Amino acid sequence: MKEKEFAIVDIETTGGNASGSRITEIAIIIHNGADIVDRWETLVNPQKEIPLPIFALTGITNEMVHDAPLFDDISEKVFQMLSGRIFVAHNVNFDYSFVRHQLEESGFRWTARKLCTVRAARKISPGLASYSLGNLCRSLDIPIKNRHRAGGDADATAVLLSKLLEWDEGNIIPGMIKKTAQDQRMPPNLPPEDFGQLPEKPGVYYFYNRERKVIYVGKAVNIKKRVASHFSGNKLSLQRQHFLRDIYGISFEVCATELMALILECIEIKNLWPRYNKALKRFEPKYGLYHYEARNGYRYLAVGRVGKFQQCVAVFGGIREAVDMLRDLMSRFEIDPRFCSFGTTDEGLLPGRYERAVLPAAGTHNEKISRVLDELMENKPSFYIIDKGRSAGERSCIWVQDGQIYGMGYLPLDSGVESSEDMKRYLTRYPDNHYIMQLVYSFASKFPGKVRRVKD
Repeated sequence: MKEKEFAIVDIETTGGNASGSRITEIAIIIHNGADIVDRWETLVNPQKEIPLPIFALTGITNEMVHDAPLFDDISEKVFQMLSGRIFVAHNVNFDYSFVRHQLEESGFRWTARKLCTVRAARKISPGLASYSLGNLCRSLDIPIKNRHRAGGDADATAVLLSKLLEWDEGNIIPGMIKKTAQDQRMPPNLPPEDFGQLPEKPGVYYFYNRERKVIYVGKAVNIKKRVASHFSGNKLSLQRQHFLRDIYGISFEVCATELMALILECIEIKNLWPRYNKALKRFEPKYGLYHYEARNGYRYLAVGRVGKFQQCVAVFGGIREAVDMLRDLMSRFEIDPRFCSFGTTDEGLLPGRYERAVLPAAGTHNEKISRVLDELMENKPSFYIIDKGRSAGERSCIWVQDGQIYGMGYLPLDSGVESSEDMKRYLTRYPDNHYIMQLVYSFASKFPGKVRRVKD
């Protein structure tokens, strides 16, 4: 039966992106589960230059493919050989994405069940140092000739498949090739147990690369469902292909609420700065309002860029927002503009009547600055949010101190907590973050019943 046969495929390409690169060589081996029953390979004219790094890896030159058939010329044969068979490759999603894309360009609508021999080898023969094709062949005594050529790699993958089928006493492969199997979408290097342990609860998850470095942090209302969504679909971008190939592990931390997950995600991205996180990196405030006292005894207010070790009175996304606030404070509290710095927009902001006027008394002026700071502090309340816990025996707590995040954690219901200092003992401290406070204030406004004010 054709549907029980395997089509083992290996390709060489001009690059790593199926939508922007082209196939230069393809080999297809038909395997009936016991023996090889057909084999075909050919060079392919990609109709574009082969980059030097690709030539160095494969040895395929522009001259070699000049008179080779176009993919359009072989597309019908490729379609016929693959149709109704299980598509097998080492790191299957790479080869599958290229073949499917070029078949669609040639007018053939094609999908197939897939089997990744990387994932299959991890399940059937766990504990090996590496699951790259070359290292697997060395570990399992599989001969491999013409490495990094389609025919040579396909031949080695066919031998590997035969061994995996022979060793598969637990019927792992039949489970992997079901249409509904999670393995149809999983990244090739992700251990199955890492995905299997994920809970269906709110929290934060971490993707790791081969060196166990975090490359992505995400939050979820349902961790398992959200992680699975990363692996679904057939998006062909180079970044996504690299992303999936870089995932070698997953860990997670369960949170009681979505808000706690959002806060933890933001903090972890700021701490770890993972390679594939982009969105939250854009929410960092760029400008701040600073207060300082000069040697002359006068206190100043200034707009400037946010620095790592500088304490701001307030932070802003852009300089115009910061300047507008400082100008409003200067007007309402009648502060001499000579004690206000507007960063790069000073020009034209100093009224002519102040240019030669006598400076105000330091005490009078500094009192005005004190009133400004008092007002700004009044707009930075202290409160905490009490919500459900991770279990029935606890409640979650997010603490805000003087308008800044203090920490969050979980209070056991039988702890006998009576004071704010008692509560703080159960919290994990976190650095302040402008984006986090936007999340917290938005939640507090939407759910005032969960907010408790801290009494002086």
